[in-house]
Amino acid sequence: MSVLALPRRSDRRRTLVTPEGIALPITLASRSTRLGALLIDLGIMFLSILIVTLVLAYGGMRLWGDKSGNDGVKEGVQFLIIAWLVLVWLTRYAYFLAFELGPRGATPGKRLTGIRIAARSGGRLTVEMVLARNLLRDIEIFLPLQLVVTAQGIEGTDYGALMAGLWFLLFALFPLFNRDRLRAGDIIAGTWVIEAPRRKLEAVMSISETANHGTSRTTGASYRFGDAELAVYGEFELQTLERVLRENRPEALAAVHEAICRKIGWHPGAGDERAFLEAYYTQLRARLESGMRMGRRKADKHTPGTG
Repeated sequence: MSVLALPRRSDRRRTLVTPEGIALPITLASRSTRLGALLIDLGIMFLSILIVTLVLAYGGMRLWGDKSGNDGVKEGVQFLIIAWLVLVWLTRYAYFLAFELGPRGATPGKRLTGIRIAARSGGRLTVEMVLARNLLRDIEIFLPLQLVVTAQGIEGTDYGALMAGLWFLLFALFPLFNRDRLRAGDIIAGTWVIEAPRRKLEAVMSISETANHGTSRTTGASYRFGDAELAVYGEFELQTLERVLRENRPEALAAVHEAICRKIGWHPGAGDERAFLEAYYTQLRARLESGMRMGRRKADKHTPGTG
């Protein structure tokens, strides 16, 4: 009796190399998880449109029933119809763009299933990448489904619906035929969908004074960084540093430690890399959070700082 072997987690292990040459281990999201995230997002989109449709329909009926203002009824109803069309358009296109361009690189569906988008180059997700992968979603999903629905009213043999169905299946099954589980949009955009870390960094950081005071329990060294030394990095580098600390791989810690020291003009010693990085992470995070509270934001090291 043969047992169907499920894909092993090790088959989804990859290495992401940052622009600084730091190798970070990642795990690709499974196909089933990606499908679940998409269904959640489509459900949220459908419910949002449904709720607003009901609200606008109620407003339209109130306008139509208002005999005292008969002159403006048609204009009011037309405005509600236009508002509904704009809502549908924004939901279809802006939903994925807005969330995936955010600092977490994930829609609500992806966040609930513990996955996110990442650039295969190891750098920051760009507007062009997110635009490309989401515009391709029209060709992969929405357009063929729309053709299937509209072709149902045509009499006779419905070759159009059949071709649209095959078109949809071709793209829907695309992730099954490549080892990196990429859909066509990922290939064009140069992105991966990866598992997001489920544990908070505080749960795996060493319980020491480093996180709060910048003092190493190993060497007694005190790490304090000035504003100019913290200003060279932004949110993207903070996320990379967080991932390095979470993975706790010695070679990655040493590489990042050396890269940061070189960037801020410090001499990269050896033997206390994690304490240094924990202190830098904590102080950089505090600076960025303070900046966001004051209305300032630095996305990455290439974005000019404002304070």
